[in-house]
Amino acid sequence: MADRPVRGSRTGRPIMALLDLLGRRWTLRILWELRDGALTARALRSACDDASPTVLQARLAELRAAGLVEHAAGRGYGLSEEGREFLTAFMPLYAFAERWAASKPTTPG
Repeated sequence: MADRPVRGSRTGRPIMALLDLLGRRWTLRILWELRDGALTARALRSACDDASPTVLQARLAELRAAGLVEHAAGRGYGLSEEGREFLTAFMPLYAFAERWAASKPTTPG
């Protein structure tokens, strides 16, 4: 069974669309900030203090289109069920990548 084309992906493949989305600045930070509960756009801007409101709104729109984030009036933005599953599955790999990037490679002397 062939994969359906995915809007927003350069290749049309779902996994590549997800990687494209994750490669955009602030995407993972937004998901991480939403892990404990819903936040307003203002609270997210405070948590992501280097992001402009325009960039955050663009990332939130992409995350909503991907089905990872929901928006409820009066409650703010929160993770969808798929977003929670994704974060649970992805964060060990993300934590490993962060540790690996922080370690200094040894050079042969």
